Amino acid sequence: MATDKSARSTTRRDLHRRQIRQSKPPCSICGQPIDYTLPFLHPGEYVVDHVIPIARGGLDTLENKAAAHRACNSRKSDKLKATPRPETIQTTRRW
Repeated sequence: MATDKSARSTTRRDLHRRQIRQSKPPCSICGQPIDYTLPFLHPGEYVVDHVIPIARGGLDTLENKAAAHRACNSRKSDKLKATPRPETIQTTRRW
């Protein structure tokens, strides 16, 4: 288990990015389509998410990686699952 970022292989990272990108999957966090043509650092650009973060014991393997938007992946951070936004329910009932 590699926990030090410097121990991860950039060659393997680039290979995994290409393999995931080939099928152009939607964001694994929000489920929305990803625009694979967006420029670097755009909030909607394609990035690779570690489903189980390296910091939480996840492995740097293709099976533990999925496509995500940069903003979704940033919001998820090193959590196991993205925190859902609370849903607001409005009612006309008065007490």
